[in-house]
Amino acid sequence: MELAEIEKLLEIYFKGETTLGEEELLQEFFASQQVPAHMEVYRPMFLAFGTAKEETIEKEIVLLVNRTSQYWKWGIAASFVILLGIAGFMFTKGSGLSAEEEQALAEYNKAKETMMLLSANFNKGTDAMLHLNEFNKGIANMSVIDQFNQSKSLILK
Repeated sequence: MELAEIEKLLEIYFKGETTLGEEELLQEFFASQQVPAHMEVYRPMFLAFGTAKEETIEKEIVLLVNRTSQYWKWGIAASFVILLGIAGFMFTKGSGLSAEEEQALAEYNKAKETMMLLSANFNKGTDAMLHLNEFNKGIANMSVIDQFNQSKSLILK
């Protein structure tokens, strides 16, 4: 295999775009004795891949299949208990407010309504102030015109 082709395959390999066949070609090339000196640094890596393919695990792997099938039953039971607890809490709670608390809540709601009315009126007043922004833009334009006039008077003098 030509050296240029191997270098191209290495470049593709480091981008992660090679096929298994191309990787096999690279492993065969680096396993041979004809590796150039500037590619010698890649040789241990590709030789390690070759030996890693040959490794096997002799330890027996035990898969637990039936243990997880029982968990769904416990999940349903726990969901049912939580649902009963929430329903019982909601139905037995009632209003639970004393007369003093109800009066305080009514006063709070009245103050909230007053504040909302004040806020709406304040927003109407600030809308009228938006025209001042246009005035400020006009003043900025006037300063540009003033600079132009000053420059023109300096040039024409």
